Amino acid sequence: MGKTLFDKVWDTHVVETIKNGPQVLYIDKHLIHEVTSPQAFNELEERNIPVFRPNQIVATADHNTPTQNQHLPVKDDLSRNQLEQLSKNCEKNNITLYQLGHKYNGIVHVMAPELGITQPGMTMVCGDSHTSTHGAFGTIAFGIGTSQVAQVFASQCLLLTKPKSLRVTVNGTLKNGVLPKDVILYIIAKLGTNSGTGYFCEYAGDVFENMSMEGRMTVCNMSIEMGARGGMIAPDQTTFDYVKDKKFAPKGDAFDKKVAYWKTLPTDADAVFDKEYTFGAQDIEPMVTYGTNPGMGIKVTENIPTINDASFEKSLQYMDFKKGESLINKPINYVFIGSCTNSRIEDFRVAANYIKGKQKAANVTAWLVPGSKQVEAQIIKEGLKDVFDAAGFQLRQPGCSACLAMNDDKIPQGEYCVSTSNRNFEGRQGQGSRTILASPLVAAATAIEGKIVDITKQLN
Repeated sequence: MGKTLFDKVWDTHVVETIKNGPQVLYIDKHLIHEVTSPQAFNELEERNIPVFRPNQIVATADHNTPTQNQHLPVKDDLSRNQLEQLSKNCEKNNITLYQLGHKYNGIVHVMAPELGITQPGMTMVCGDSHTSTHGAFGTIAFGIGTSQVAQVFASQCLLLTKPKSLRVTVNGTLKNGVLPKDVILYIIAKLGTNSGTGYFCEYAGDVFENMSMEGRMTVCNMSIEMGARGGMIAPDQTTFDYVKDKKFAPKGDAFDKKVAYWKTLPTDADAVFDKEYTFGAQDIEPMVTYGTNPGMGIKVTENIPTINDASFEKSLQYMDFKKGESLINKPINYVFIGSCTNSRIEDFRVAANYIKGKQKAANVTAWLVPGSKQVEAQIIKEGLKDVFDAAGFQLRQPGCSACLAMNDDKIPQGEYCVSTSNRNFEGRQGQGSRTILASPLVAAATAIEGKIVDITKQLN
């Protein structure tokens, strides 16, 4: 029987199988940041265990970093301490660190792919749930907890039970204005937030084959929001072209040899998945969420469903929405375009293309936060910053920012924020804040209008 993409990558990384039990999986790349690594470093020190393979670890500062005045000393005590600790730990253990202000600094899941650290066929982990982003390259990538971070430090391996396989196929042509973010929000709304629990998901079909790498990263990024351990897309010419000439990508003959291997990774025609779902591209439209988990999503033209369920009602109560209500014309005071889901150059091009020549609504505070220093440089070089400045948007410096409100970029209590991030949990963007997830296009349109609008009318 044929093998899936997931099987091929997993099986080549198994070091040992415990009889009738879990497997020891080798990890090619370990990404770390300032928030989930200090405890793991401490554990190793206490037990007098060295870091086994420091050259396979890459560190960046991103979660708890300011997005303004990064050249100045960090004001927040906790953030400053975490950044200092990361520097000390990396220096002591010979780990590469792209600290605040470095030209390669950025959100961990943005800077690793753009530097060519992420490559097809790898296993990658990070103490962050959205590590699944890297699956866009045909990589087994997933988030781990602090004790597992210590495990990888010590052995470059993890003890794991192999997940089951799931495939989501979407064929056809997407409508005008439907972005990768809408595709994944649609899938999660249809399948629910627990549909992927215990599975690793492969995305297949024309829609993903025709997506850019940025789009594929957006999709794989949110796999975790349907409960999956991670998401993957088979590597193809789009992948190879993206990786080629990146700073840490193999060069010359070494690259050609890698590509020859990467071409063997896609799922065999006779491979069998434990679970399969299929959708048609023509059914997908620009999406918005209305509740407090990413599965509570509707097409922007639809009304909030009427469901009689206690948790559903609690969610609507938090959001101050009513069953059967339309979100069109809902006044919005905050817009955030950023996060590891949507902070790549393509996302800012989409936003700038819509914003050009228009003015931000007076009631809106709009934060644009690039995913890395390299994205920030591209925004300036391509003249997008001028577009944003002229329209009254605020371009900030790279970091996780208002996705998870660990720094000063918080949404005030009771306010709505149309956000391109990945989670709309209670208080996710600040205590009492209300998050509506959307694509960069819907977010840009909201900022211009000062309310949610039916973007489809403007496009068709």
